[in-house]
Amino acid sequence: MFRSSKTRIARQRLAAWIAGGLAAAIAGTASAGEPPIRYDFDDLQGWRFASAEGSPDAFVPRDGTLRLSTRPQTRDRVRIATLRPFGAATYRWRVFVPAMGAGDQASIGAFLYRDDEHEFDFEIGYGTRDVRERLGAGEKELVAYCTSQGNPESTSQVLIRRNRWHLLELELAPGGNGNHLVTWSINAQPVKRLQTAVGGDVRFTVRCSVENLAFMGDHLPRRETYALFDFVEIEPMAGKNGPHGTENPPAPRDAD
Repeated sequence: MFRSSKTRIARQRLAAWIAGGLAAAIAGTASAGEPPIRYDFDDLQGWRFASAEGSPDAFVPRDGTLRLSTRPQTRDRVRIATLRPFGAATYRWRVFVPAMGAGDQASIGAFLYRDDEHEFDFEIGYGTRDVRERLGAGEKELVAYCTSQGNPESTSQVLIRRNRWHLLELELAPGGNGNHLVTWSINAQPVKRLQTAVGGDVRFTVRCSVENLAFMGDHLPRRETYALFDFVEIEPMAGKNGPHGTENPPAPRDAD
């Protein structure tokens, strides 16, 4: 069903070289015009463990899907990160978001990370009582935080259905003064756009996570939290003023 990861990576590197991206390929970074890079999670080649100290290596790739999980009553922070960094591109994560424990301080994350002040996030969880009341969350809805951790610091929340596959997308496009213009989209619908002060030459590793984070609920998780990642895709910009590659794969099917 899936090509082997080694074959896929080799073909991607060869394509980048042919397209004139030899320097970027040697440096381990993506160049404009490089074909899309897709990780289908046959295995974890191209990724590294990035969990917080004391957290378990709770990663299970199986049949092209990656399962990440955290334990109840802990502050586990389970993460993986790409080995190589990327710049201006459209980033896509196809993620199954299950029902999460009511009030549990747990988060499913899909994000880009350089350091604590250069980070763009999707973080999905149950949400605190106050946040859920403000948003008018229903029984089958969770809270998705769309956040820039700095330059500038900005966060907003939208509702997202539980027990469904979702396509999460971050687009880093050329913006004002050569800085990144960032757009957050869920299932092909933009939900947030932010002009940042992050230079267009800043590159990020791509991350997937499940983390027990205090701001995402009212108490420590009372049960295991997990997420399933079907694929991650990176589509570098065609050029500084070229197309931004905003087309999505086919819409995911709902789980219920």
